Amino acid sequence: MGAETLVKNGDARVQVEAKAPLILGLQPAALIDHVARVDWSLLDQIPGERGGSIPVAIEELEHILSELKKHILASDDDPSPMKTMAGGSVANTIRGLSSGFGVNCGMIGAYGDDEQGELFVSNMKISGVNISRLRKKKGPTAQCVCLVDAFGNRTMRPCLSNAVKVQGDELTKEDFAGSKWLVMRYGIFNLEVIQAAIRIAKQQGLFVSLDLASFEMVRNFRVPLLQLLESGDIDLCFANEDEAKELLRDEENSDPEAALEYLSKYCRWAVVTLGPNGCIAKHGQEIVQGPAIGEAKAVDATGAGDLFASGFLYGLVNGLSLEECCKVGSCSGGTVIRSLGGEVTPENWQWMYKQMQMKGLPLPDIRN
Repeated sequence: MGAETLVKNGDARVQVEAKAPLILGLQPAALIDHVARVDWSLLDQIPGERGGSIPVAIEELEHILSELKKHILASDDDPSPMKTMAGGSVANTIRGLSSGFGVNCGMIGAYGDDEQGELFVSNMKISGVNISRLRKKKGPTAQCVCLVDAFGNRTMRPCLSNAVKVQGDELTKEDFAGSKWLVMRYGIFNLEVIQAAIRIAKQQGLFVSLDLASFEMVRNFRVPLLQLLESGDIDLCFANEDEAKELLRDEENSDPEAALEYLSKYCRWAVVTLGPNGCIAKHGQEIVQGPAIGEAKAVDATGAGDLFASGFLYGLVNGLSLEECCKVGSCSGGTVIRSLGGEVTPENWQWMYKQMQMKGLPLPDIRN
């Protein structure tokens, strides 16, 4: 996996192997995000709770897209009220690690033979992500509508049902060989491929990171999630405050600190993000509370947790302390919310580097 072009060496031709990505992201289905800032009247028309993520059929997704233009909120800060880009939690994290932190990253998954599939591949490639582990398949690429209200809160409606995706039996040890971390997001519809990936990753000596996805996913499919966590195969777990509450909903105490304590029983690193209140994290006996970055102006919360994970993982692979990992995570999480969508603009990366510099954090060896 990852063989590059043959290079002439005198008369001999030498096979040059590309260096394996340090961090791999498993996103079984490539996904395109349609992100738009909209008024509340559109959100009132859409079934399900605001702020969450509920799968919809293609007809519903197309209906929402057709209604968008009537409900767009104009903004002086952002001349483009709607953006279309490669999306998905894992893709956001991996793209951030590659483009903003200069970490050698790759993606495992599948994309369709359509315009959306080509857009996903192009966007990840431009961001420096190794795409050699992405499979092209016949069929549609997954899409998601991300609706952002006037306060920057986002409501997501993904359409995944008929989208192409990679299956567990398609994964090989060559996909994982030489890498150090595997980044994943919990999802009941991807449980088989998640379990297969963990099995191979552990055989190949990788650390495994898991994001808890959404409070609805934790609420509705809690038992298989608990089994996954209690297997001991998850080394790092990220949860936001709502997901943490759902994780322990039957317990007497379901606050973030209790969730952190539960996660740390089974994971080497446990992190609960608390929005504007920062985060709490635990590794071994060490517990830290990290403040949010105060200077961040929330235009759109899409990708905040994903980019927090980018910064935290950058800290881990560079040997930073737990407190420093949290600080970098807060910087990168605070960066993405300054504009629409889960992709950080070059200007906002520069803003993040300044924040890191002010906090005495080591800067990535990269220039945007």
